[in-house]
Amino acid sequence: MTLFDSPDFEGHEGVHAFFDERSGLKCVIAVHSTARGPAAGGCRMWPYASAEAAQNDALRLSRAMSFKNAMADLDLGGGKAVILGDSRTEKTPALFEAFGRAVEALGGRYWTAEDVGVSPADLVHARKATRHVAGLEGHPAASGDPSPVTAEGVFRGLRLCVRRALGRDLDNVTVAMQGVGHVGGHLADKLAAAGARLVITDVNPEVLHAVAARTGARIVPPAAIFDAEAEVFAPCALGGSINADTLPRLRARVIAGAANNQLADAATGQAVFARGILYAPDYVLNGGGIINVAGEIRALECGEAFDPAWVEAKLDRLARTLEEVLDRAKAEHRPTSDVANEIARSRISLAAEAKRQAA
Repeated sequence: MTLFDSPDFEGHEGVHAFFDERSGLKCVIAVHSTARGPAAGGCRMWPYASAEAAQNDALRLSRAMSFKNAMADLDLGGGKAVILGDSRTEKTPALFEAFGRAVEALGGRYWTAEDVGVSPADLVHARKATRHVAGLEGHPAASGDPSPVTAEGVFRGLRLCVRRALGRDLDNVTVAMQGVGHVGGHLADKLAAAGARLVITDVNPEVLHAVAARTGARIVPPAAIFDAEAEVFAPCALGGSINADTLPRLRARVIAGAANNQLADAATGQAVFARGILYAPDYVLNGGGIINVAGEIRALECGEAFDPAWVEAKLDRLARTLEEVLDRAKAEHRPTSDVANEIARSRISLAAEAKRQAA
């Protein structure tokens, strides 16, 4: 199967492979759409089994960023970078400087930020080679680590879904969390403070035990999280965790988490709907981080200071968009995933048409 035949390609504007022999950088940057503005999306570092697996992940994540940015009403398109490598053992300043040069080679069509396996400290080195890096500190436009803002948006959306599905607030609601890293850890803190009971898992034992110690969460092995007795399942790790094998094991009435591409495929979205589970479309729920990044990009482009009030207003708007998705799905008796995709594609198409007419 060629790149253009891949089901994940879906009209990408560009897919770029970069290699730097001295640093060992192997990187794919996918740009799905620039209809609404320059593509923006984080950089992920992961020990992919193959270059094809890395490319496919970049494609899926890039498209999801287009949808996420459209649903967050941002003047940004969608893109994503993936670095092939183990973030625990293969990170070097030279690797990220080379990544910065790769970003710079795209001439401003793509802005990067942190994602799984990459921290703001890593991207400081990328910033030496390109200005198209957001989510850093040390300058007036800086927004800092976007993880807390992502967690805040997920928390608000999860609480809304619990109220819709269960008719109650979070007090004594059990949430099974798959992943308690950067975003998941912040989300766990917020859920615990709201009175939720947590069942958690993570592949990083140090992080897992730290979160459990401060939240009172119960720890289970990674494979057991799908069997937990919980009203809410919160995927906060890698994508594809909701699939034909795992869905029948879930006891939850709500799926709401921070991970990207939580549903393995469209058929899984239909199956979630058929089971009567309320699913919060991931790219609507987890848009807080890119809103924070967008605030920094906006400030950098305008030569202004970062404006937290602008970010808060966008978070409020995002919550209303989630309500719109839930309302339409209920009224039309359709999966929330289908409704969200339809709205996102419409917003991107309208922007593309306006761009063509203005050219």
